[in-house]
Amino acid sequence: MSVMTQEDKLLRMANQIATFFRSYPEEEAVAGVQKHITAFWTPRMVDRLSTALPDMGDRADILVQRAIRGPKAAEEGPVRPATHDPHKLGEGASDAG
Repeated sequence: MSVMTQEDKLLRMANQIATFFRSYPEEEAVAGVQKHITAFWTPRMVDRLSTALPDMGDRADILVQRAIRGPKAAEEGPVRPATHDPHKLGEGASDAG
């Protein structure tokens, strides 16, 4: 029985994020993964995944690899800017019920 490491858990979460963005055009998907991770993960989580990524090989979705290794995404993308500023949380929320 193998024990799942913290890095394995981070990779699993990152790959789930990549799966969500898979239907977007590739550059927008990479930006979406990157922006989601930046908005919702702690810097320590990002650093741990970034450090472990080279040893993870093809277990890491290509969108995750590009999002973690690539330059910071532009402001355009599928993740709303409100997620970056806690003072703006809820501005894009639905009132549907």
